Amino acid sequence: MTVYTITMLFVLGFLGAFISGLVGVGGAIINYPLLLYVPPLIGIASFGAHEITGIVAAQVFFSTLAGVLAYRKGGYLNKKLIISMGGSVLVGSVIGSFGSNGFSEHTINIIYGVLALLAVFMMFLPKKQVEDKGELTFNITLAGILAFVVGVAAGVVGAGGSFLLVPIMLVVLKIPTRITIASSLAITFISSIGSVSGKLVTHQIPWQPTLVIVIASLIAAPIGAKLAQKMNTRMLQSILAILIMITAIKIWLDVLGV
Repeated sequence: MTVYTITMLFVLGFLGAFISGLVGVGGAIINYPLLLYVPPLIGIASFGAHEITGIVAAQVFFSTLAGVLAYRKGGYLNKKLIISMGGSVLVGSVIGSFGSNGFSEHTINIIYGVLALLAVFMMFLPKKQVEDKGELTFNITLAGILAFVVGVAAGVVGAGGSFLLVPIMLVVLKIPTRITIASSLAITFISSIGSVSGKLVTHQIPWQPTLVIVIASLIAAPIGAKLAQKMNTRMLQSILAILIMITAIKIWLDVLGV
């Protein structure tokens, strides 16, 4: 790779990871479209859908790990929530990542578009603000089932699934926003273990661009996570909803050939 290519990939990885740490997602919802559309525009090698899912899977693994470490002393990582959803999403992501090798690039983009639309719909549903204080209660069985379904779909596109887990935790399980952001990073990290494993075994990870983006993620994700702890929770939800909506529109315009 040229110096220009390395620099541009680093910038893209940094931007995606910073936003992921800020809004509590693994970065796939940001980095997938960035890697799909931006490289051809700025004159560096374009990547196919399978390559992008491999890069994103590795990036999500490291960026969520960095984000969790940044949150570890804030008191917002809920062990009960992480364990109940983490195990289910891991199993689902392994199934999805192994199965993705048999899908065409067009099919992967459609699955990604469907996931993004679902996330947009859920983020704009009316929801009450839940206080961060007090004992956390939620439906463990429902949480496990939803996490498994998200894991399967997210494993296909190389994501950890946090862009769906966050609205599910906020709207369906009614988890407080800051606990959702912190715990979703931990759950997504567990999910990404399955996604990365599947992508590795099926040879879908291009190592050179992946290494550049991972390094950028390790720097940027903690910065975003630290900033998120000082921001208004409504603003964080709005940022995430807008980003997902823009991505969903762009993906579907391409899928439909508009």
